[in-house]
Amino acid sequence: MEKTMFEKSSRISLITMTLIGVMTAVTCILGPLAIPIPISPVPISFTNLAVYITLYVLGMKAGTLSYLAYLLIGLAGIPVFSGFTGGPAKLAGPTGGYLIGFIFMAVIAGFFVDHFPKKYYLHAAGMVLGTFVCYLFGTLWLCFQMNLSFGAGLMSGVVPYLPGDAAKIFMALILGPALRRGVNQVKKH
Repeated sequence: MEKTMFEKSSRISLITMTLIGVMTAVTCILGPLAIPIPISPVPISFTNLAVYITLYVLGMKAGTLSYLAYLLIGLAGIPVFSGFTGGPAKLAGPTGGYLIGFIFMAVIAGFFVDHFPKKYYLHAAGMVLGTFVCYLFGTLWLCFQMNLSFGAGLMSGVVPYLPGDAAKIFMALILGPALRRGVNQVKKH
């Protein structure tokens, strides 16, 4: 029996499902690793690095699904969020806006990775733009939760993290394309 075009395009291959699980696990391993800093309630997290790498391995759609799976695991109470925390209270707390913002970061950065192959400067631009949107959501929520002005929220939740996030984007630009090539070779066989 021949499959229709819709059935072919809507199916996720076994290897893609496996990779979604693997990259969700990678995010669950890197996400809790956090470095608290004294000037902010927001710790330095490796979640965004995991998301950037996931986008190279899986692309925009499956990469975003992987992050959503991670988010659901954390919301269920498994301690996969920064500082080995989990549960709905984390989403409702000062860092919840960043957790939601990562969804938009994944879609935006993933779009650039998918649609501009081998144009790494555009991948970097997509990651920067996605991170900006994530910061916007996170800062607005942080300001609301902690009764801060927007400027104070930026100083507390964004400015201290810019150098580290630039380094994570640089790392993703080095590791990501190599991982993508390896995954694509496996998919061909």
